[in-house]
Amino acid sequence: MATFLYRVGRLAFRRRWYVALVWAAVLAAVGLGAVKAPAGADEGFSMPGIESQRAFDLMEQRFPGATADGATARVVFVAPSGEKVTAAENKRIVERTVTELGDGSQVAGAVNPFQAKSVSKDGTTAYATVTYKVAADDLTDASKSALTKALDEARDSGLTVDAGGSAMSDGGGAGGTAEIIGISVAAVVLLITFGSLAAAGLPLLTAVIGVGVSMATILTLASTLGLSTTTGTLAMMLGLAVGIDYALFVVSRYREERAKGRTPQEATGLAVGTAGSAVVFAGLTVVIALAGLSVVGIPMLTKMGLAAAGAVVVAVLIALTLVPALLGFWPNAVLTRRARRSGQIEQASQDNGGTRWARFVLRRPLPILLLGVVGLGALAIPVTGLQLGMPGDEAKSTSTTERRAYDALAEGFGPGFNGPLTVVVDAKGDSDPKGAADTVAKEIGATEGVVSVSPARFNKAGDTAVFSVVPTTAPTDEKTKNLVTTIRGERPAVESKTGATFEVTGTTALNIDIAEKVQSALVPYLIVVVGLAIVLLLVVFRSLLVPLKAALGFLLSVLASLGVVVLVFQQGHGAELLGVEQTGPIMSLMPIFLVGIVFGLAMDYEVFLVSRMREAYVHGDSPAEAVTSGFRHSARVVVAAAMIMIAVFAGFIGESDSMIKMIGFGLAGAVLFDAFVVRMAIVPAVLALLGDKAWWLPGWLDRLLPRVDVEGEALSRRPETDPHPTPSETAEPAPARA
Repeated sequence: MATFLYRVGRLAFRRRWYVALVWAAVLAAVGLGAVKAPAGADEGFSMPGIESQRAFDLMEQRFPGATADGATARVVFVAPSGEKVTAAENKRIVERTVTELGDGSQVAGAVNPFQAKSVSKDGTTAYATVTYKVAADDLTDASKSALTKALDEARDSGLTVDAGGSAMSDGGGAGGTAEIIGISVAAVVLLITFGSLAAAGLPLLTAVIGVGVSMATILTLASTLGLSTTTGTLAMMLGLAVGIDYALFVVSRYREERAKGRTPQEATGLAVGTAGSAVVFAGLTVVIALAGLSVVGIPMLTKMGLAAAGAVVVAVLIALTLVPALLGFWPNAVLTRRARRSGQIEQASQDNGGTRWARFVLRRPLPILLLGVVGLGALAIPVTGLQLGMPGDEAKSTSTTERRAYDALAEGFGPGFNGPLTVVVDAKGDSDPKGAADTVAKEIGATEGVVSVSPARFNKAGDTAVFSVVPTTAPTDEKTKNLVTTIRGERPAVESKTGATFEVTGTTALNIDIAEKVQSALVPYLIVVVGLAIVLLLVVFRSLLVPLKAALGFLLSVLASLGVVVLVFQQGHGAELLGVEQTGPIMSLMPIFLVGIVFGLAMDYEVFLVSRMREAYVHGDSPAEAVTSGFRHSARVVVAAAMIMIAVFAGFIGESDSMIKMIGFGLAGAVLFDAFVVRMAIVPAVLALLGDKAWWLPGWLDRLLPRVDVEGEALSRRPETDPHPTPSETAEPAPARA
């Protein structure tokens, strides 16, 4: 591996113009394809194998066209204090507003609340439902402006008017601020780390090129592979983060080799052969973690994982080819200013912050190990109370009209009104379908925790009925989950009475089912991903205990980060500091996202840090000396890489969307714990306690595993002189001007 990549690095250095032109051509080709390709259709969220999805599919089959994904807006009218919306003047305002809302080329209809009996019992609150012919993403600015104008005019008339629903969505997602913050902080960290604008700019440039290639490819293939516009979100986030990190490690090793007196071409080859090997295997662990998301069984998550895995592969290829090519164009620009001015390239210091920290840990490994494990274990305790769900409008800021509409409906109609259950009765083959539907409705209506049941609506064939069930509790309340379980538990008795069957769906039931499926998929996902990564790390480190230690350290960091997320977003401790106004269940996909993404990144740091220790140990250092050597060469770069990751993820904490805020906070915390507690403290402490045993591998397993030479042992046996030096190889830093 090392020898092959050494040749790749030297070839890219010599043929830099060809390499640069190839990448430019690739970027232009996929960019042109992205411009000409039709937009990918948003297929919506689906999860095969759960009852909510089966019920939804049955509705689409039996009620063709009735479950179209047209946008909706639920407009809530609240009368002034002491008045009722049914009063003549208030009623006139509501009806006029509903008439205005019903106008428009994209509007399918607007339901008058007084005709639909959508008025609260105390007469203070009413709501009107506006349906559109197109999906929320396809609403024109004119339609959105007409909706906003009608609401403003009703407010000016004295009523409190707010609206929720998909028509009010602004598209969601990060707006670009997070990426700008992340890149800005990364630039500062790289400048401090390298002391050179060129060395800081090169990883940023190559990362941006890699993200450009990845995103353009996703857009080009969107319509062909059924990718939605949200598929590339994870690819952009990870592509930027690992793209910077991988280039950072190659450039850092290049500077180190130049400090040993190597020519630029030789230093480039050695950098790609050694650091590049670590990049390959680190990238493979990330790809395994992301591709493993397909185990969960959510099509959207599978597509996001594969797209992000593709972005990581692009980042690896760029680090192995484009980075050495750019080093060939400017071999001395990435050196420090002092080196360029003096003409002297400083030898790497034998005593720096990394070595001092390593010696500190080596002197007291047991206390540091216990402190790290106990500290992360304490932070992980809140995970025992984890509640999964999908936060809705209740998690938004009170400054938003969606949140105010949610609160008004809960106050006027009850908390369960915001999350009604939908029951689908399949009476096909029953002699009395309507009687069967009535029996089902009566049984469910008599269940404790049910406020009301709507009249059943039948399809044209008369063999399928749909009705709504309003719970007494809010959509995210644990009692609502218990109610869904209870209703489904009544199914066998109802089926025996009527001969018909029913299924429960709706947004609330769907979120409950998703949470349960994700929880059940988490353990198999961990087994698959961690198992494959342990095998990969066995090949890299040729050690039995180092991969196991790496996996256990990852579990500690991911549980601690998930515990902190629960502490803030579910229990509310310090929530106001992050702008979280409403606590609630943790997003159902959060554990999977956290495990998948953080596992890949954690193994990045493990490979980069421990591979240098392994390299030193293979070349004759004692276990303690190998730990110190690894920290001397890699600690500063790992710290810089972690700070860049944290900056990229932490930038999303400032977003208004609570789910994006949660993901950014969780990922930033996980990288913080893994890089600075696990890899920088627990790892050296464990290696110090194990000594030579850390690198032990049974003989039979040693013979079975392939040898990949990540540490570059074969390169160390090569002759020092290059038989065919080029002018650029012998170039030295230009002396300072007089």
